[in-house]
Amino acid sequence: MSYSTVELDVLIIGAGGGGLRAAIELEKANMDILVVGKRQFGDAHTVKAAGGINAALKNLDPEDNWKIHAADTLREGHFVNDPKAVELLCKNVPDRVKELQKWGCNFNLTEEGSIDQRYFGAQSFRRTCFVGDRTGKAIEETLVQKVKELDVPNRENVVITKILTDNGKVFGAVGYDRNKGEFVFFKSKAVLLAAGGYTEIYKRSSSRPHENTGDGPALAFDAGAELQDMEMVQFHPTGMVKPEEKIGSLVTEAVRGEGGKLFNGKGERFMKEYSPKKMELDARDQVARAIFKEIEKGKGTESGGVYLDISHEDSDLVRERLPAIVEKFQSVGIDPTRDKMEVAPTTHYSMGGVRIDFETGETKVDGLFAVGEVTAGLHGANRLGGNSLAEVVTFGKLFSKSIADYVGSVSSSANSELKVKRAMSEIGEIKTGKGRFEPTELLNQLGEVLWTNAGIVREEKSLKTGLEEIRKIRDKSRNLKEIGSSDENTFDRALELKFALPVAEAIVISALRRTESRGAHYRSDYPDERGDWKRTLVVSGNPNEPVLRSVEPGPISRPIRETLQEGYELEYHHLE
Repeated sequence: MSYSTVELDVLIIGAGGGGLRAAIELEKANMDILVVGKRQFGDAHTVKAAGGINAALKNLDPEDNWKIHAADTLREGHFVNDPKAVELLCKNVPDRVKELQKWGCNFNLTEEGSIDQRYFGAQSFRRTCFVGDRTGKAIEETLVQKVKELDVPNRENVVITKILTDNGKVFGAVGYDRNKGEFVFFKSKAVLLAAGGYTEIYKRSSSRPHENTGDGPALAFDAGAELQDMEMVQFHPTGMVKPEEKIGSLVTEAVRGEGGKLFNGKGERFMKEYSPKKMELDARDQVARAIFKEIEKGKGTESGGVYLDISHEDSDLVRERLPAIVEKFQSVGIDPTRDKMEVAPTTHYSMGGVRIDFETGETKVDGLFAVGEVTAGLHGANRLGGNSLAEVVTFGKLFSKSIADYVGSVSSSANSELKVKRAMSEIGEIKTGKGRFEPTELLNQLGEVLWTNAGIVREEKSLKTGLEEIRKIRDKSRNLKEIGSSDENTFDRALELKFALPVAEAIVISALRRTESRGAHYRSDYPDERGDWKRTLVVSGNPNEPVLRSVEPGPISRPIRETLQEGYELEYHHLE
């Protein structure tokens, strides 16, 4: 198979917040870099992060500080987070937010002219900075503009199919450029993986189609890196339930942060039963399970959801602070300033992913780095809302120094022409299958299996059934139909299936191994959190024969331990 070759210092896979923030620093360090993304440039999943970015700026609550932010993050993660990662995030993110504002990000401001901050679930103070309910879009646009000012090279609509290594060391990647209709070998000294998570492999997801399909974790695992916390999948409490084409679409937590209330189909404000102190602003796992239980009890709406109501708040303020939500529901005939919105849980964020060293961003593989949702460790068992945008801009900058240092220590990238040709051959085999199965059909089956057997509530029998079904789908995936040379959509689905299968298996085997409930991982047969399970699960080995081991998180620093003992937490009366 013919292909072109591009030679450079660093290949950045993913054009969202983490990849772009790293690209800015690497360009300043005079690295020869290239950013590649699956979608059009500027349209990465970062644009869908709606509600805000956390930073202890103290603009509204002077008592807040980075230590309380860290304590909230660890509590929400049920203490299986990497404490060093948490500390680095909380100390550094205030500077990153101020930097974004300096670069032109138009954060909402207080009357005094400082960055406004709102409440978000499970946070002790108002520390979530926002641009209405389009914060991720505003941050992505700011970073894209900065990248263009620096003239950072990028290629859009490029699908990476394999990261290449030789003797445990990265020497590039291969992929397919949809715009040019050609295969490409990107020869590079280092690769930064910033390709997102894996929530879209579930039947119902807040992600758009064909993003967060597990590409990043699968590429890293195939290259020899380890995965971690794969069972920790966050189900956002509020996704749309109708119409069909919008099922799962995110209804941001900012709606509840601005005073939105939840009611079941009988008109009862049910969070009083589940969380009388924090109500709608309890942790995401708590609210999602409460909604799930109400629906299971037969107290849901006819469409299988509950009601989220913000119509009691000032309508002009709702339109100002939640413009995207107002537009989204008005497009289907609902006005949130007057009407209740129907919502139900949706798969939203993967706390699991590639295991890295958070001081450097390095994986187990020399020259392979990772940042953002593709990684594991920062969020533990459940992500604090507002910490995802904080993560990408903070570690995108921090890891760039380690990447530049690594590139400077490598005389030239390793190379194996045989491995390049073999990787190209694997792509060819996907396109020239002689079997009888359609990749889209198998992806749909996989999504149903995960939603049914490894969803909001899990137990041993259903997890074992799910694992059997995943392995059957894996066997079928080896017998795909031939894909026509012009049928790029089916080819893309075949690649998504290739990535999704090892990720799905890692989710289920990890969920089976963790015989307790912790954060987003809830086992009905083991409903309690157990002290002996304050550990993370690491997946290593061959993708077809994964091996699990458990690892204790590192020590929590003294300042954060002392802050945890002080017991800061949000009380609902703050909102009334």
